[in-house]
Amino acid sequence: MAYLLQLNFPTPISSYTIIPKTPNPIFSFHHTLPFSTSILSSLSQPKSSISLPRRSLSCSIPQFSATELSGTTADDDDDELLLPDELDNEVDYSDEDDDVDVVALEQEAKEVALEYSTSLSRVLTIEEERSNGKETGKNSKRSKPKKKIIPDNLLPRIAIVGRPNVGKSALFNRLVGGNKAIVVDEPGVTRDRLYGRSYWGDHEFMVVDTGGVITVSKSQSTVMEELDISTTIGMDGIPLASREAAVARMPSMIEKQAIAAVEESPVIIFLVDGQAGLTAADVEIADWLRKNYSNKSIILAVNKCESPRKRIMQVSEFWSLGFEPIPISAISGSGTGELLDLVCSGIQKVEEPNNILEEEDYVPAISIVGRPNVGKSSILNALVGEDRTIVSPISGTTRDAIDTEFTAPDGQFHLIDTAGIRKRTAVASAGSTTEALSVNRAFRAIRRSDVVALVIEAMACITEQDYKIAERIEKEGKGCVIVVNKWDTIPNKNQQTALFYEQDVREKLRLLNWAPIVYSTALAGQSVDKIIVAASEVEKERSRRLGTSILNQVVGEAVTFKPPPRTRSGKRGRVYYCTQAAIRPPTFVFFVNDAKLFPETYRRFMEKQLRSNAGFPGTPIRLLWRSRKKMEKDEGKKVTRTKENRAPHRRKLISATK
Repeated sequence: MAYLLQLNFPTPISSYTIIPKTPNPIFSFHHTLPFSTSILSSLSQPKSSISLPRRSLSCSIPQFSATELSGTTADDDDDELLLPDELDNEVDYSDEDDDVDVVALEQEAKEVALEYSTSLSRVLTIEEERSNGKETGKNSKRSKPKKKIIPDNLLPRIAIVGRPNVGKSALFNRLVGGNKAIVVDEPGVTRDRLYGRSYWGDHEFMVVDTGGVITVSKSQSTVMEELDISTTIGMDGIPLASREAAVARMPSMIEKQAIAAVEESPVIIFLVDGQAGLTAADVEIADWLRKNYSNKSIILAVNKCESPRKRIMQVSEFWSLGFEPIPISAISGSGTGELLDLVCSGIQKVEEPNNILEEEDYVPAISIVGRPNVGKSSILNALVGEDRTIVSPISGTTRDAIDTEFTAPDGQFHLIDTAGIRKRTAVASAGSTTEALSVNRAFRAIRRSDVVALVIEAMACITEQDYKIAERIEKEGKGCVIVVNKWDTIPNKNQQTALFYEQDVREKLRLLNWAPIVYSTALAGQSVDKIIVAASEVEKERSRRLGTSILNQVVGEAVTFKPPPRTRSGKRGRVYYCTQAAIRPPTFVFFVNDAKLFPETYRRFMEKQLRSNAGFPGTPIRLLWRSRKKMEKDEGKKVTRTKENRAPHRRKLISATK
């Protein structure tokens, strides 16, 4: 086949045309683009070539002048039509795969994405264990039941109440399985209500862990000691009188949470300490339950009865409370079977609704994270419309990760309130095991969430710790909404204030430059609904799948606009195929000739092009680069390609590239 290459050289050179002389040509191409004037000097050189952008054509030309060239036949190898990528980096076809098997590449891309996600999760888990250490307390490793069908809000509640440090959280972990609640040999660790799904036989129910009820009048110093309250850490700028008032209100706020749990539960587990014996606080709680909740099933469980010989003596003195005591051990699990039998006898079995499908069981989880005292619990309470968690100026009020089901106009969501995350050095210097475990719970909440609401305080702006949390969110691959809380504290606001503030946030949190920003005042309930709206949009983008044809078109245009840089040896990276291998987060696998030929700067450029052309706001995207495998040589002999079998091979490459 013969071609005529017509080059028009006005000043400057502006266009070229390749016209085939035979009918029904394989290639027909016309393109116009500016040529650099430096190309004029190379036109008179023998065996010179013109390299054109991707998706265009180039011809090797023996000799020509700047006025006209009549292309001849394709008998000479020098005049053969080549792909633009082959001109940039000539390859040996004996080592290249003959066909581009799209189905195989799609399957390989899924395997690559799964391998990357698994390895990353393993690394993050190891880092978390090293930084936080192993948690105290042993918990049962109960096998999980079948996939849940019944929503949590339809299951009956079982509340665990008692005075501080009797083992309520240890029993909670025993019943739900795992280490969901923080268990430390300190009083006052649990403060908010903590829910966990449990089962026994054919019964399923929700267990509610509560804080210790302090009903006996005590001095403020004793309360602070029992609840492990500090009036100094994280309370800078708060007057001493306000700190003392907050400490005085803490017991009543914890009791309010416990009362809310008892009100919604048909069965109440009243837990006492068998080793400490009967106390005045146990008597007062028993009288309170008997007086106000006689219509409910109340089970008296005597904890810490590990010894079979001593348990009879430990239990005997609790008969005076008016309930039949049951000896149990939350640590070893002894007696919990009899306890669960009594629990199930007091509740009705909930049948699976017929109108709920397993495919519709997915509920997006939104975790609320940030430094201490930025308003995380206030945001949760404003969203659900009730005092779900304790709000106090006392730093570290929230300790466990508090899970709450929330129904919004856009659908059902799972909200997770977390403890404030301080610097690792500050946590270590404080020497508080409880705080270290609380930070561990916060990081776990990020891992099991879909979207993270990173809360920052408006007046404090961005700190180094905010950047560290942002790094963790990006590394975990979670969607993110930046929430600027306490926006009402910014003085003299005008129309430009939010714009300037956003510029400052984008500059200091460059890792999350794709995250939307919401301004709110949680205590007044202003704009908190915008957080859910933004999180819903982020979750949709995080679950969006981009068509392969559109994706390859975007990648092709990006490569045309900015080809990969050459190495010193003259090699250049080539993109054969690109596909989206996974969602949540969107993961794209690039099949290239050599992944090492794509530096980090070019990979960031490609990510920027994907975002500008395909969207994905509010979610990180992962770009994985896979070097193309070499085909095995046929019987150990080098395959020699001829002119006849070269063209079909290249046509397949073009179709795959497009």
